[in-house]
Amino acid sequence: MPLAFVLALAASLGIHVAALFGPDVELFGGASDEPVTLRAELQPPSAVAPKAAAENKPVAKPRSKTVKPGQLASSKSVADAPVVPVPEVAPEPVQETPATAEVAAPEPVKPLLPAKGTIRFVITTGAQGFTIGRAEHTWEFTEDGHYHLSGMTETTGLVALFKSVRFENESRGRLVAGGLQPEQYLTRKNGKDANENADFDWPNAAVRLSRDGNVRPLAPGAQDILSLNYHLAYMKQPEAGATVGVVTGKKYDRYALDSLGEEEIDTPAGHFRTLHLRAMTDTVTEIWIALDRHRLPVKIRFTDKKGDIYEQVATEIGTP
Repeated sequence: MPLAFVLALAASLGIHVAALFGPDVELFGGASDEPVTLRAELQPPSAVAPKAAAENKPVAKPRSKTVKPGQLASSKSVADAPVVPVPEVAPEPVQETPATAEVAAPEPVKPLLPAKGTIRFVITTGAQGFTIGRAEHTWEFTEDGHYHLSGMTETTGLVALFKSVRFENESRGRLVAGGLQPEQYLTRKNGKDANENADFDWPNAAVRLSRDGNVRPLAPGAQDILSLNYHLAYMKQPEAGATVGVVTGKKYDRYALDSLGEEEIDTPAGHFRTLHLRAMTDTVTEIWIALDRHRLPVKIRFTDKKGDIYEQVATEIGTP
């Protein structure tokens, strides 16, 4: 292979070698630093507005009479009611509603995957499938309803001699009825904190990005760039497509995930019946999930703005 080609290829790996799982490359789109227009979906409150407000009528101000705790006061009842001193009684503790309890402490859910496992990938580029790196994922689901995902992507072979790059990312959170619910996302580049991390605050529907310190509104079911690959197993109808919120190391946004139908593919890890998913912006990301193997991602293709293609293909899937 010409030395000039290897040097040129190695020079671009800082952006592309991570493909899907690296912190420097967005899962759905390029590594643009331009401001992002957020499209948060805020649900209106369920409480019904008072009738007077709905009819745009002024609400009568209550007179300064004492009303018993818990009594609904109208202007007439306040006028007719005698003044009765209210004894000082310690308020009863407020009972947490079921909805609040679910947000604060979701019920543990049985995982669809084995409790522990590993999946390894080879990373190639170009029509000839030149190998430039490898990737590895491990997962663990605990009995108390938590999960831990870790990812690693690095250059190998001749490319590593000219450009040694290693990305690591990590996702921790809970497994709830709707799927994975990340709580923290961490990244490292060549062993150092990449400062492209995220902290999820689900009770307040917000996420804080360490890169700029900003807090962004968070839609239900949002994932980080790593947890999304395993959250796909919990989507009710991925074959119908979906819109999903994704937190990367640089931003949070919602993207359309299109379904291209079922395909049978061969990989070094075996033959799989897969569902082909695609997300398109100024770049294209495609994921093949194994329908007969826990919907694991067994092939990923990333096409950048220039049309260069990078693929990750599963070479080994291991469980205890």
